[in-house]
Amino acid sequence: MTPAPPVSDDDVPRWWRELGVPGLVDVHVHFLPERVQAKVWRYFADGERNYGRPWPVTYALPVDERLAVLDRLGVRAFPTLPYPHKPGMAPWLNDEAAAFAAQHLQVLQSATFFPEPEAPAYVAAALDAGSRVFKVHVQVGRFDPRDPLLDAVWARLEETGTPVVIHCGSGPRPGVHTGPAPMSGLLERFPRLQLVIAHLGMPEYAAFLDLAERYERVHLDTTMFATDFIEQLMPFDRELLPQLGALRDKVVLGSDFPAIPYPYWHQLAALQRLRLGADWLRAVVWENGARLFDLAA
Repeated sequence: MTPAPPVSDDDVPRWWRELGVPGLVDVHVHFLPERVQAKVWRYFADGERNYGRPWPVTYALPVDERLAVLDRLGVRAFPTLPYPHKPGMAPWLNDEAAAFAAQHLQVLQSATFFPEPEAPAYVAAALDAGSRVFKVHVQVGRFDPRDPLLDAVWARLEETGTPVVIHCGSGPRPGVHTGPAPMSGLLERFPRLQLVIAHLGMPEYAAFLDLAERYERVHLDTTMFATDFIEQLMPFDRELLPQLGALRDKVVLGSDFPAIPYPYWHQLAALQRLRLGADWLRAVVWENGARLFDLAA
């Protein structure tokens, strides 16, 4: 039986308990170094210019308060997902992410990379240091994921099966290398990559659903998907719901906490109103993420 949807952040633990899961696994959370986080929030503060509409950051709080919010919500595991926008930045971000994860047991140690000659070496170092998930942001980084400088990186990540959360769809703003074509080309060369397509690939939902069907280890995260905010900008074609329902074991919860323009509970309620059923919700908010990261209940 599907519980009543949550109506506030305080109501979220009631919701997942009634759903029958031990909490939430959120694969799309950001905790960035302080000066990087501040720049990101300034960008969202100028939402009218950058996105054509206001984008208030609901959880623009100090680190300890953000951690406390996630704890109260029942988010049992989450990454920090750093991402560079220029060469030479990734190793420092990886070191910062490793130090943060070492201080917080619920954090999935994260890392990132950029197309540069040093990338294979520092990606190998990050893996050796315990990184469990990588983040790639094609739009912010302004690079083609098929760049030959990344061939050895993708080969290593395919070999290890390490999840890579990749923002590659053209929403909320398109980039030179966003969209399904670069990802299709990448997967033709590295078909066993454990990719997690951020935002369900919005707005190219249909193409990315097809990629998840075609490739065994491709997942989709729900970050901002089906929320009122995104439905006004990039609505999901409800004719695709049966396909999304059939991909139950390949969809994982993502939120984009803390830089979301609505409270956390709304993401969960938005997923429930898709009416794909309690089994689908359980798989998305706990089971698939727990399996992806080998988490105990």
